[in-house]
Amino acid sequence: MAEVVGVRFKNVGKVYYFDPDGNQLKKGDQVIVETSRGVECGEVAMENRTVSDEEIVQPLKKLIRIATADDLKRVEENHKKEKNAFQICLRKIAAHKLEMKLVDVEYTFDNSKILFYFTADGRVDFRELVKDLASVFRTRIELRQIGVRDEAKMLGGLGVCGRPFCCSTFLGGFQPVSIKMAKEQGLSLNPVKISGICGRLMCCLKYEQNSYSEMLRLVPPVNSIVMTPRGKGTVTEQDVLKGLVKVKLDTPSLEGDCQYHYSEIKVLKSGKASAVKQESELLEQLEKV
Repeated sequence: MAEVVGVRFKNVGKVYYFDPDGNQLKKGDQVIVETSRGVECGEVAMENRTVSDEEIVQPLKKLIRIATADDLKRVEENHKKEKNAFQICLRKIAAHKLEMKLVDVEYTFDNSKILFYFTADGRVDFRELVKDLASVFRTRIELRQIGVRDEAKMLGGLGVCGRPFCCSTFLGGFQPVSIKMAKEQGLSLNPVKISGICGRLMCCLKYEQNSYSEMLRLVPPVNSIVMTPRGKGTVTEQDVLKGLVKVKLDTPSLEGDCQYHYSEIKVLKSGKASAVKQESELLEQLEKV
């Protein structure tokens, strides 16, 4: 067991453990620590606590100091220099005629390195660009290609729901999302309607998936043959979250299709096989879109 403090270097970024070195820190405190990239200024995201050795990536580095007024002034100056470096890099990219989109620029706290983040459709030979930038800034230069999801997380914005992007406000990392999730949740399978601004499937498809998966194990799929309190019939519709199904009875009812809770009926023959076949065909079609 070891006492640690969690430090984050980007908004909603990953939290890294450091040895507090006897300091009692609070959420929001600015601290100076040594990282693999050099000395950095970060924000305390997790106050002092004890964790097991298995959770710690060794070696556990110690806190250098709590950020001073001079440290915070340097951070502010770095942000100003990043804006200037962004414009310079844009001009250099144009001069070298490279097919890449510059997304962000980041100075390390001690100015030992400048990182340029960009997106591109494929691989980019930026060796000459790196040499050019190094001659201008006289420090180590690193160009890092990122994906469109990372770009959205860095830049932020408003989603189709009208709220700020989940990835830039509270999601620490990205989890796999699939069209199958949208199908199981009864959402539109039009890729345009279930994709975020980044062009990838919306992260929020993952939020309720566990609940849907659990209920789908209990609620009979469409086309299942079931026995109801009023006789045998075929499931025509599902309301997964409420656990309800509509059943077309073999013996016609004046009321039309009857609605039952899954606990009121008994499955005689599951329609899962035909549903899986239809799903496979549908997913194949969507992949071609």
